[in-house]
Amino acid sequence: MWCVCFSPVEVLVSVQSQPRQPHVKCGTRILPLSQDHHYRTTMADQYQYNANEEKILKDSHTKEIDLINRDPKLINEDVVKVEFEDIIAEPDGTHSLDGVWKLSYTTFTVSKYWCYRILSAIFGIPVALLWGFLFACISFCHIWAVVPCIKSCLIESQCVGRIYSLCIQTFCDPFFEALGKIFSSVRVALRKESSEVQ
Repeated sequence: MWCVCFSPVEVLVSVQSQPRQPHVKCGTRILPLSQDHHYRTTMADQYQYNANEEKILKDSHTKEIDLINRDPKLINEDVVKVEFEDIIAEPDGTHSLDGVWKLSYTTFTVSKYWCYRILSAIFGIPVALLWGFLFACISFCHIWAVVPCIKSCLIESQCVGRIYSLCIQTFCDPFFEALGKIFSSVRVALRKESSEVQ
């Protein structure tokens, strides 16, 4: 018998009168080459899956924020997107001076822009903290209280349903089956009798 060594596994090939399948020594186990290929493929897939899962978990907490498109799901597209033309409009025949109109537009736009920026700078982080805390509490209640209660109710209802079904089969089924047999012997005949008019 002769052997060829490949790192990190040893390939053992036995030479006898009847050829045998080459084997691979993996740790403390000796596997045929076909099983070893499947074993290494499975281990590689598992490693790749774990690496992808860790990457997804890492990306969910450290992903970069899009500073250009801050409403990717368009949840505030039609609610708070307010422009000057949506608030103030002058119909034909009722126009102010051009300078007043331009100054009003500039004042509205700049005041709305900077007022929002100042308010978000002062209250944005505390309000985000409060909303994060609130949704964390909601998630905690849903995971640790609501879903287990619903599951418990479903299990109990299945138990009650089985008891109810057993009671129906034990008491009601024979009673109604007996009633059915009693009324099955009843025959109803309809006859039309002619009455003579005198």
